[in-house]
Amino acid sequence: MSAPFKPLSLLYNQKSGFHATNKDEVYEQLITCLTEYGYEIQAYEIGEASDFDDLMKKIIARHQQDENLGVVVAAGGDGTLNAVAAKLMGTNIPMGILPLGTFNYVARLLNIPLDVLKAAEVIATGHAHAVHIAQINQHIYLNNASLGLYPLFIQKRELYNQHFGRFPLNAYTSALDVLIRDRKELKLEVDIDGKKYPVKTPLIFFGNNQLQLADMNLRIAECAEKGMVAGVVVAKSDKRTLFKTLWQLIKGNLEQASDVYSFSADTVTIHSKRKKLTVALDGEIVEMKPPLNISVRKNALKIMVPNDFTFV
Repeated sequence: MSAPFKPLSLLYNQKSGFHATNKDEVYEQLITCLTEYGYEIQAYEIGEASDFDDLMKKIIARHQQDENLGVVVAAGGDGTLNAVAAKLMGTNIPMGILPLGTFNYVARLLNIPLDVLKAAEVIATGHAHAVHIAQINQHIYLNNASLGLYPLFIQKRELYNQHFGRFPLNAYTSALDVLIRDRKELKLEVDIDGKKYPVKTPLIFFGNNQLQLADMNLRIAECAEKGMVAGVVVAKSDKRTLFKTLWQLIKGNLEQASDVYSFSADTVTIHSKRKKLTVALDGEIVEMKPPLNISVRKNALKIMVPNDFTFV
């Protein structure tokens, strides 16, 4: 008697081009591969937020009805992974990743191949590894969260992407554009493990992905690996300082930039007199009411990784 099929739910964002005409052959190979490993596949396109909440409830119920939980697969970039991870957090259902983003830091950190078919092999044959998830109020971030200039970078980058396509260079080009046109400063009170600091800053950045932080040569990468809140604050907002900071970022030497300070903590709270703060979460823009409470939930999500995966 053959073994029963295991449930696999595949979620993708139409904007990622996952179902593009020129990828139909790869898509068919992907479905064939996963089916041969004994998965019963249902595919879903991610729609509006309210529809997504209902959809994820149905998907989680589908997987919890089976003795074999199967796997819920997120096909896309940071935004898609973030949305799916937020719903799977705290459950026993593992998440699989088909990396279709620009930088794919989550996949790269976990040694998941960037080739879609090879990533599917990891989903089918790998093992579930628990990862830390950073949280800011009711939202999560797998890679980073930021206030100040960075959300402006994201908005500008999307305009560049629409006109010129998705390329890593657009991240730096949009940053230059914002520095030339849109310098802004935030007046905040930052509570770090109970100690309060008044801060004037054009940018405060929190990282949860040690690979991304290590690429910037930031010592706090080790803190993120241990499940701590890891942050960076820029202390000056004059144009010269910001251009020097961007140049050090491009070179991967952000720690060497003057007026840039890194820190780590168990909890961080950001207070502001503003009614709302604009926050970039894994590349998505969210308006949030202060105070912003930032913490890390350790081992909160299971992700399928290669069997030989170990943190270095």
